[in-house]
Amino acid sequence: MLSTPEKILFISFTTNVLILALLMTRRIALILQQGSGKPNWKKTAPRLIDVFIRVTTLWPTFNLRLLPSLFHGLVAWGFMYFLLINIVDLLEAFIQDYGFFRGNFLGDLFRFGADVFSAAILLGMTVLLTRRFIFKSPELSIRSEVLLYPNARDSIKRDSAIVGIFILIHVGARLVGQSIKIAADGTDQWQVFASLISPIWGGLDLTALTLAEHAAFWIAMGSILLFIPYFLYSKHIHIFLAPLNHLLKPDRRSMGELNRIDFEDENIEQFGVSRIEELSWEQLLDSYACIMCNRCQDECPAYETGKVLSPAALEINKRYYLNHAGADTAHGQQSSEPLTSFAIPEEAVWACTACGACIQICPVNNEPMRDIIDIRRSLVLMENNFPVQLQNVYRGLERNANPWNIPPGERLKWADGLQVPTINQNPNPDILWWVGCAPSMDARAQKTARAFAKILNIAAINFAVLGDKEACTGDSARRSGNEYLFQELAFSNIQTLNKTAPKQIVTTCPHCLHTIKNEYPAFGGDYKVIHHTELIADLLDSGRINPGNVRTKQVTYHDPCYLSRYNQITKDPRSVLAAVSDNLVEMPRHSKKAFCCGAGGAQMWKEEQDGEERINANRFREAESTRADTVAVGCPFCLVMLTDAAGDLNSEMQVKDVAEIIAALL
Repeated sequence: MLSTPEKILFISFTTNVLILALLMTRRIALILQQGSGKPNWKKTAPRLIDVFIRVTTLWPTFNLRLLPSLFHGLVAWGFMYFLLINIVDLLEAFIQDYGFFRGNFLGDLFRFGADVFSAAILLGMTVLLTRRFIFKSPELSIRSEVLLYPNARDSIKRDSAIVGIFILIHVGARLVGQSIKIAADGTDQWQVFASLISPIWGGLDLTALTLAEHAAFWIAMGSILLFIPYFLYSKHIHIFLAPLNHLLKPDRRSMGELNRIDFEDENIEQFGVSRIEELSWEQLLDSYACIMCNRCQDECPAYETGKVLSPAALEINKRYYLNHAGADTAHGQQSSEPLTSFAIPEEAVWACTACGACIQICPVNNEPMRDIIDIRRSLVLMENNFPVQLQNVYRGLERNANPWNIPPGERLKWADGLQVPTINQNPNPDILWWVGCAPSMDARAQKTARAFAKILNIAAINFAVLGDKEACTGDSARRSGNEYLFQELAFSNIQTLNKTAPKQIVTTCPHCLHTIKNEYPAFGGDYKVIHHTELIADLLDSGRINPGNVRTKQVTYHDPCYLSRYNQITKDPRSVLAAVSDNLVEMPRHSKKAFCCGAGGAQMWKEEQDGEERINANRFREAESTRADTVAVGCPFCLVMLTDAAGDLNSEMQVKDVAEIIAALL
């Protein structure tokens, strides 16, 4: 029980702290409001249960680094309980004879939980601080050649130290206070850990114990009050803003669905993003929600192969800029520097493969890949600034609607000698096969198209292709930042498809699958689209194709990013391979956590940014580590990239599309 002067001092101190916290909160709110767009609060209600489960279980953090995540969980779960502990402690300090948690079983359980969680927090925090400052885990650092905001490297360490020390003081003082109370009142079987240290105070009289207990209270509660304003400035604001990020993130058909630019809106003066205030509100919120855990960079194929791109550094740089120069942004003024000068350099912008790994792994629902593509849009559309190799790609897409710049009349040459009817010859097919540019024009990928045509004919599928009416879906144009060119291709294709009115579309390319299925609906094209491995799986299950008892040699499967992460298609390719192989071996990184081949994000058409190794070589070495004879793929880009890697490494391992493997056995 606090004395009257203590109560007055505590209330005065708390009031001043809360005023500072409100001012900081207002500043953050003003910064977020400067971002484009507005959150849709009406859609939050259906998400409340999901967000509550995410927050209370912390399950997104357990997708990577199981042991550190467990110790982080001890701290986080403990502090969830400490919300109740601090409320009860304040009531006991201010209200005489407050006894809701005294002398009853509920109170016993409360004290038991407080004791256990205090010990758990102290253990978890000690391990995490040891990991960061003594063992200096490389997972918590960013390579020196990656751009970080001035002093951010030292500041992140200092921030972690301050927060860690605060937690140890706050929880430790509270545990000590309970041990002092036990020394004064007698043993408490419900507080094992506090009882263990209570003998320390055995030599003090009641007056000294009372003073010590008051001192412990002030240290415990005073530390948390002092920390509140700093807390809003530090990375640990994610405790409140990460749940908000989950709650307010706009709905998307797929995590890779990009925002549409309305080129007919004459009020739009900037296409894409060049300065921080041009980011959307959710992109600004991402920077405040970021834990700075670096999980995204651990999964980033560019960072993992030595490039200067770190998705974590991008979010960290945004946060530090807003902390130090956010006042201008909060009051609607233009920032003094472009994003490429302090957040992410151009070299890093063009190193992104748009694989989506950073989005998939982020425990707080951040989307750094979307920032990068928005920056690309500004570079391409506003500055005409892009890698020189993309000039030929754009020229081919503009003139002949394909990146190879091959005339549309030659698009069906791969089918010479095969029964592949066009939509003119078969105007009412059950399945429209969207062949795609690579299977139509790349010599290696054409083998996939011929193999799939064989499967369709053996299964007696009523299908047709568009032939010279088919054009590139525009995936590479969109992900390289040329949104205008993408939309030209998209509107043309949608017009063709709407006239055709397909019952179902099957693609042999995950990039085509994703674009038609998840991005065309925003432009007026909504279709039922499946991947060719899904169709092959159905044909095997129904018995329409039967490879008999023939078995392939040992096979491993490479998951294409746009099939597994973007569209969650992982089981069908495996069921097909399992039907013809007695030994399907998984790579260490597989399914939704598979490593990129290096072709996405228009990387297929340009020189890879400088690094320690090529992305496709890294992935192919992983495939070789399985000691399989063949690496199966389900994407023509992956097929080309891994075939190139096999050649560069003089490997005898074969690279084949799933369709090629099945067709060879029929």
